[in-house]
Amino acid sequence: MGVSEKLRTEGNRTVGGIGSRALNRLTDLRIKAFIKAHNAGKASSKKLSDGGGMYLTVTPAGTPVWRSKYRFAGKERLYAIGTYPQVTLEGARAARESIKAHLREGRDPLQARKLDGASSISASANTFRIVAEDWFSKRKEGWSGIHYEKSWRAFERDVFPKIGVFPVSKIGAPMVAEIMEAILKRGARETAAKVLQHCSGVFRLAQAKGLCSENPAEPVREVLPRKTSSTHRPAIVEWRGLGEILRGAEAAHLSPAVRMAHRLCAFTVARISNIVEAEWIEFDLESEVPTWVIPRSKMKARDRHHNHKIVLAQPVAEELKRWRSLGNGKGYLFPSPAGTKHISRESLEKAYRVTLGLGDKHSPHGWRAAFSTLARDNGFDREVVELMLDHVHDNDVARAYDRGERLEKRIQLARWWCDELIRAQRGADVLPIGRGQKAK
Repeated sequence: MGVSEKLRTEGNRTVGGIGSRALNRLTDLRIKAFIKAHNAGKASSKKLSDGGGMYLTVTPAGTPVWRSKYRFAGKERLYAIGTYPQVTLEGARAARESIKAHLREGRDPLQARKLDGASSISASANTFRIVAEDWFSKRKEGWSGIHYEKSWRAFERDVFPKIGVFPVSKIGAPMVAEIMEAILKRGARETAAKVLQHCSGVFRLAQAKGLCSENPAEPVREVLPRKTSSTHRPAIVEWRGLGEILRGAEAAHLSPAVRMAHRLCAFTVARISNIVEAEWIEFDLESEVPTWVIPRSKMKARDRHHNHKIVLAQPVAEELKRWRSLGNGKGYLFPSPAGTKHISRESLEKAYRVTLGLGDKHSPHGWRAAFSTLARDNGFDREVVELMLDHVHDNDVARAYDRGERLEKRIQLARWWCDELIRAQRGADVLPIGRGQKAK
C-alpha cells in the first residue's frame, strides 16, 4: 500500500501517515502554561502534542520549538518547523498540512524543503527589483533626466515596497493590481497609468530573458478608470479665483517649503518639476533684472539651443532673498525634511488636491494655463507668452532668428503678472508676496 493510500481521515482523527491522535488539541494558553512549567522544572512531559505527529518541545537551552514526525519509505523522520512564538500555533499547523500535502504527492517533505530552498536562492537573482534596474538602465539614455528620476522615484515609492523582493515568476496580476489601486486612491490616475506601463515593460524584459512566461501587468489595465474626454488639467483662469487660492494657501497648514514652492509656481508659472528641483545656483537675484535660468537638461523640451530664462519681478526676487536667508543659500531651494534631495512634486500636488481642496478645480500646472489665457486676453503677444512658458512658437525659421528672446517684453509681462496676482490676493486684505516663511 502506498503512502497516499495510508492517509485517510475519519472525523477528527487521522489514520496512518503522520499520526493517529486527534488534531488541533492545543491552545496558546496551554502552550504558555507548558513552557512556564517546563522552565520551573514542573512539566509532567517533555512534549506537548497537537496531533497529527506535530508537537512542541523545549530544548535544553530553554527554546520552545515545533517539530513534526512523519514516515516516508518505511522510515520515521523528524521535521523541524520553527521556534515558538516566531512560528505561531496557526503557522505550525499550516506547516503540518504542507507536510501531509508532500506525502500525498509521494515526496519527502525534508527533501522538498531543500529543493525549494535551492529554488529560492536561484530566484533571488531574478527579483522584480533586479529586473527593473536592468530595464531602467536600458532606457536611461533615451529619457530626459527629469523623466528618468520621476519614474524611478515612483517605483521606489509605490512598487518596490510591494513586489521588489519577489521573483518575477512568482508575481501575479492581483499583486500588480493592488499597487495600482493604492495609487488610484491618491487620485493620481496618470501616475498609475505610467507606473503600470513601466511595470509591463519590466515583465516583457523578464519574458525575453526566460524568467517568466506571462506578463501579469497586461490584464491590470482594466483596473484603471477610463480617461475623461478632456485631457486638460484643471485650472482656474479668472483673477478672483486665483486670489482665493493664494489666500487659502497662506491660511492653510502647509510646510514652509511646500508653501514657498507653491508661491514660486504661481508667480513664475514654471513647471512643477522645475519648481521642486530648483537650485540656488540657477538664480541671479542681485541684478537689475533678476532671473532664474533653468538648464536645458532640466526642461521638458531638450532640443533647443538655449537654457530657459525666467524673468523675476522684483517682489518675487525679494521674497526669494528672504527665503534664502533662512537657509544656507546652497543646494536646493526646497530641501526635503525626509532627508532626500528635495521635496517631491507629489507633496505639492497633494497640497492643492487635499489640503487646499482644489481637486478637479486647479493644480500646480493650472497656473500656466491661467497665465496663458489672461496674458493673451490682456493684449500680450502670443509669441512672448509662449516664450515665457518655454513653448514652441512660430516656425523653425522664426525661432532661429529670435536670438534676443524679446527680453523687454518679457520683463513687462513678468511685472504685469506679479502685480495682478498681488492685487488678486489683496482682495481680502491679506499680506502680499513678500511674506517670508521659516525654512526646514
